[in-house]
Amino acid sequence: MTLKSKMAALNNKLPAIAAAAVVAGLGATAAMAGADTTFNTALTSFTGFLEGSGGRIITVLSLAGGVVAMASGQFRLGQIAIPVGVGVGAGTGIPIVTSTVTGTL
Repeated sequence: MTLKSKMAALNNKLPAIAAAAVVAGLGATAAMAGADTTFNTALTSFTGFLEGSGGRIITVLSLAGGVVAMASGQFRLGQIAIPVGVGVGAGTGIPIVTSTVTGTL
């Protein structure tokens, strides 16, 4: 296709694209979560588990995997950095995500 034919094809599609954009803009409404508390019990339990003993268990298992990999004779920085990241994520990441989701919803 030449540039002229590409421009002609684009010009033919512009009205349809503009109409679709107007319809989408007029039909879009804000989605509000409201005061639904259906899953609050599960959320509270799961968040408590991850911030408490569950987060510690996941961190220890991750650290154990890194130690086993180091014992096999291959050393990579990820074997130390990943368990540290998991620990930080379990300790501080859960409250950050929870507060972000709560603030957004």
